[in-house]
Amino acid sequence: MASLLSRLAPLVITLRGSKRQFRSAERTLAAVRRAREHPRSFEPRPRRGVVFERSDFAGWPVFTVRATDAPAHRRAVYLHGGVYSFEIDPVHWSFLAKLAAESGAEFVVPIMPLAPVGTASTVVPVVADLVEHVGATAVLGDSSGGGMTLAVAQVLRDRGAAPLAATVLIAPWLDISGTDPRLAEIEPSDPWLAVEGTRAAGALYRAELAVDNPLVSPIHGSLRGLGPLTLFSGTRDILNADAHRLVARAEEEGIPLEFHEGEGMIHNYPILPMPEGDAARATIARALAM
Repeated sequence: MASLLSRLAPLVITLRGSKRQFRSAERTLAAVRRAREHPRSFEPRPRRGVVFERSDFAGWPVFTVRATDAPAHRRAVYLHGGVYSFEIDPVHWSFLAKLAAESGAEFVVPIMPLAPVGTASTVVPVVADLVEHVGATAVLGDSSGGGMTLAVAQVLRDRGAAPLAATVLIAPWLDISGTDPRLAEIEPSDPWLAVEGTRAAGALYRAELAVDNPLVSPIHGSLRGLGPLTLFSGTRDILNADAHRLVARAEEEGIPLEFHEGEGMIHNYPILPMPEGDAARATIARALAM
């Protein structure tokens, strides 16, 4: 049975007006403009039991997150969501702090330039450079960061790098075109995202690239040669359509994929503070340990 918190989450998201800003391209683009005019801090708040260290890479701020009580046994790069246009959120930092404590991993978190300044053709290659620079064996991300995670894994493969030990996709946005017919079926039950606004945000990020370029819509790229994939998606998330397409593609191409589908769960439920999120986080920690 779904937890009380997971049943309340859609109401909370609705009351916050999260979906309202995605109901039209105009509203989404206006929200992006406001975010650029009044940028939100990306700095994590201090948390007991966790160390945040700041450095720089290619002119970007980069934070390393690790538990204080034990040395990290592996390193992963985390890519945050926000339709490529909104800054990392305190919810992301809270999720990472818990995951660092539970997984024994160290997380490298780039603060990437946001669209329309940061675009797929300029950001994805630099993230791949970062993965190689820090020697990460895993990449994970949520929402748009989940889509970028798969794009980065494909770029690393094309460079001839060894397959990642883990590629974890949390509610990933894998096709920015917004043309899958299942989107219209799911949208009425999704309290968070809407097709028109996300499509407008995706256009800012893709810039000069075609909508089906794998850098922006990695569902169109080959999965062959990638390491194991771990995928999370809720059924009340329009991006669940992308998740099912990826499952089918992985089966066709013989790529190991572990699919965790949250029945009745909303977008990004694995990073939210509720029992279902706790269970998903434990699964992610196991995936990173393999």
